[in-house]
Amino acid sequence: MRLIALFASLLFLAACSKLTLANYDKLKVGMSFEEVSAIIGSPDKCDETLGIKSCSWSQGESLVTANFVGNQAVLLNASNLK
Repeated sequence: MRLIALFASLLFLAACSKLTLANYDKLKVGMSFEEVSAIIGSPDKCDETLGIKSCSWSQGESLVTANFVGNQAVLLNASNLK
């Protein structure tokens, strides 16, 4: 019985994405990478070129991208958030 409850809890947590429109609306230009990650979780991927760190978060069709310069968000973009 405990195993079933544990499995159900894990399944529920996996379905609770931090990539929501409500969380995206909390993001602001000027936030640090750590502040953004605290709101929407760890990014799936980050690349850095010429001092610009570009990160993306995705789940299913939902996508959030952010560009950071000097550890501050300078550009935020999202698609298919609910």
